[in-house]
Amino acid sequence: MKENIEKIFGNWNETIIWSCLQGIMGEIHTDLSENAAMAILGDFAFYAGDPCEELIRLKPESCKQDFIIMVPQNARWAGLIEKCYGDKAKKVTRYAIKKEADIFDEKKLQQAVLRLPNEYKLNVIKEAEYNMCQENGWAKDLVSQYKDYHTYKELGLGVAVLKDGELVAGASSYSTYDKGIEIEIDTRKDHRRKGLAYACGAKLILECLEKGLYPSWDAQNKCSVSLAQKLGYHFSHEYAAYEVVYCTRV
Repeated sequence: MKENIEKIFGNWNETIIWSCLQGIMGEIHTDLSENAAMAILGDFAFYAGDPCEELIRLKPESCKQDFIIMVPQNARWAGLIEKCYGDKAKKVTRYAIKKEADIFDEKKLQQAVLRLPNEYKLNVIKEAEYNMCQENGWAKDLVSQYKDYHTYKELGLGVAVLKDGELVAGASSYSTYDKGIEIEIDTRKDHRRKGLAYACGAKLILECLEKGLYPSWDAQNKCSVSLAQKLGYHFSHEYAAYEVVYCTRV
């Protein structure tokens, strides 16, 4: 079964799919014939194989939110998403970043960390910082895929920026696979454009390199692409996704 599902996803270079296939995080769902598969983790669902309406309409019990980002393997899956959800599926462009080993300039990253303004403090995320992320809506995605701190401590990795004891920015693992993490970076609105995302992103990459993990990056918008490139990554390609509201599906 697992081999067949791996073939369905083929060489799709997405760490969220890998997390699901490896049984580390997320779930894999298939149709009865196992010719179609969905990998779902957090806010993302990837669809591969023969387009299947059953999977497009499936909302697993583990999916508590009413919003999902559906990523089709090809145009046939995209057409089925549009057919099933109509104007409840908003087509968006996302930006894939290359996964390349040995591209990071560690000295440059260390300098980025040192440029953090003096009034801010950079901490590795431990239990106190984990709880701060959970308590602040804008920061939840930094740790939300890990059900508790014990799970985060075992699987996750992240850094938090504090000012006067308050959480104002962070870079953390959105998800984990066997050889690395998928990065999530968030900054509180009133502290943006101060270099916090750059500093904590650099620190998280350094932490990953020290632990032998790959810090994978996928960009929601062009600003995220620019930040990734500043940190040493290279742009790969654009791809289509659909932001879907489950609770009002047609």
